[in-house]
Amino acid sequence: MFSTFKQIFAPRNKDLKKRILFTLGALAVFIVGTSIKIPGTNSISSDLGFLELLNAMGGGALKKASIFGLGVMPYISASIIVQVFSMNIIPYFTDLAKEGYTGRRKLNTITRYFGLFIAFIQGLILSIGIVGNNSDAFEYIRVAVILTAGTAFLLWIGDQVTQKGVGNGLSLIIMAGIVATLPYMMTEAFNTFVLGNENLFIGIVTFIVYVLIYIAVVVGVVFIQQSERRIPIQYSNKTSSAYGAKQTYIPFKVNAANVMPVIFASALIAIPQTLAQFIKNEGYIKFVNNYLNYNTVAGLVIYLLLIVIFSYLYTLLQYRPEDISSNLQKNGGYIPGIRPGYETKKYIRDVLIRITTYGSIFLVIIAAMPILFSNYSKVENANITLGGTGLLIVVGVVLETYNQISSALSQKEYKRRF
Repeated sequence: MFSTFKQIFAPRNKDLKKRILFTLGALAVFIVGTSIKIPGTNSISSDLGFLELLNAMGGGALKKASIFGLGVMPYISASIIVQVFSMNIIPYFTDLAKEGYTGRRKLNTITRYFGLFIAFIQGLILSIGIVGNNSDAFEYIRVAVILTAGTAFLLWIGDQVTQKGVGNGLSLIIMAGIVATLPYMMTEAFNTFVLGNENLFIGIVTFIVYVLIYIAVVVGVVFIQQSERRIPIQYSNKTSSAYGAKQTYIPFKVNAANVMPVIFASALIAIPQTLAQFIKNEGYIKFVNNYLNYNTVAGLVIYLLLIVIFSYLYTLLQYRPEDISSNLQKNGGYIPGIRPGYETKKYIRDVLIRITTYGSIFLVIIAAMPILFSNYSKVENANITLGGTGLLIVVGVVLETYNQISSALSQKEYKRRF
């Protein structure tokens, strides 16, 4: 890693250095924008509940009633929906996904317009909490339009970073929002554990233990994110010597679904919670508070079960064992010791189910840690948490960006030598 950073600042890699500086400048614009409030509004002082995830991914912009309050999550939601529709659910989207570059461009255009539509609807709902219940319809629409414009501007910034910078622009924006809250969280932890403790020594030890646990969680996330199950592949018309004696294999990540199951589960539970704010029915509100609230045992169990279910569904839909088996057979490939066709499909499906079991357990632990920490620890400060979905996103984006930079450096070094 240190050699990579040394190569970045080498005189021969000026182009890459400019791309990195451009990326940092674009992310700085986003961070500054999270502090710009919507005119005529005040910061939200109450607990956001299920919207805390959206607030965390936006660098606290939602609580600040910022112009970037929605962040890029409406687009992420739209892309997830379009991606699910493309998995043999809606034929039109499936056909576009198979058309190559032209089809992907059409899908991207549809996703963007759909994302802005979702942003406007979310903006209307959030405007009630931002400007209050006593405002007129024009005020709600004004706030919704500003929030939608903020999301559109962030999408443009993300595109510029992807084209002129390094890494995926939208992923980096989400990561920057989460990272921006970490210094504040650590400061709050220091004030609570050390300055707020009557015994200074115990306070310092507690803070050090908290930091060490946080680091251990980061190491665990990196380990799981990089772990994969490799299935060896051989081809009937080729030998291993044709590939420089290197074994060909299909890599399946242990956590292939990444953070998607957590987002799906959070979105599904958020629907009845959102409806509870509009349906003034005491029985329905009581049911939601008792069974669909993370702070209750039943709500937490349902939330974690949904994560497990979505982990299996998303992984199997993403990899599609039948398609992998069919493609191997068409190209003359096979798994040693496994017959082509149905047995290959069954073998791949069984492998995916086994490794997804470990991946889903990992996601359950990551998702449950901050909830259990806030509910059962003696820490009353809600700004202090441990692990969570945000950390999973940050580690994933950092690893992806680092790998892209390393790949660019390797290509430059190869061209320079040959």
